Amino acid sequence: MPELAEAEFYRKRWDLAARGAVVTGVLMHDHAKVFRGTDPAVVRRHLTQARFLDSQAAAKQILFRFSGDSWLGVHLGMSGELRVEAPGYIPQKHDHLALVMAGHTLVFTDPRMFGRVQFHHDPTAPTWWTDIAPALNSPAFTPEALAAFLARRARAPLKAVLLMQERFPGIGNWMADEILWRAGLHPKRLAGSLSPAEVRTLRRECRHVARLALTTIAGKGDTLPPDLNAHIPQTWLFWHRWEKDGRCPKTHTPLAREDVGGRTTCWCPARQKLHP
Repeated sequence: MPELAEAEFYRKRWDLAARGAVVTGVLMHDHAKVFRGTDPAVVRRHLTQARFLDSQAAAKQILFRFSGDSWLGVHLGMSGELRVEAPGYIPQKHDHLALVMAGHTLVFTDPRMFGRVQFHHDPTAPTWWTDIAPALNSPAFTPEALAAFLARRARAPLKAVLLMQERFPGIGNWMADEILWRAGLHPKRLAGSLSPAEVRTLRRECRHVARLALTTIAGKGDTLPPDLNAHIPQTWLFWHRWEKDGRCPKTHTPLAREDVGGRTTCWCPARQKLHP
């Protein structure tokens, strides 16, 4: 499942290729599930001859703004990807949306169709964008706000809580494991059991992992890395969580794996202890 850094990576791919360009054609698989709640005819009418103005990524969603008060939203789902192809590119079976421009064709492909394309035509931003929770690195993600959220979900395991998008936008499975590993917190710890010091540590690692992921996966400034994971250091849990007989890069002891909160979870028992 793409997470906040992957969403930013794909946003930049389209943005770097086509910002300022005019859409000369819109190709769509009208009946694809990714357009649920969106009328393809309306998208064609408003995006044809519209200019690509700018874009943003928040949580696991991407927003592209076009001239004429048009807003295009993309949620990548589990298998979605944004690509840049040549102007004469012919969409293939899983290419559900293609925006044709003079120099490029912007393509949204999604084999499993768990992703979604949304469209909004209005001078003001759509609510499906403005209602996204504040980013982890925003001033709104305070220790007090985090402590209050954990208290409201006191009986839930930390791993499940970190996947709740209403407080941790953009955090998915691997980032949740990375955060808890760095914080030294067991994924089965109940959210209400953390001390004030542990809450501060959890907040710090949420922000730290978010910054690191955006830098290493999405690239620095206006630069994309050669591939999504090429620059992630081996000191991350990320590289070892699926290895057979994987070991913790800090303690060099065996890692554990188990379903926690409905998701396959990896942690280091030597570092992340579950106290009674």
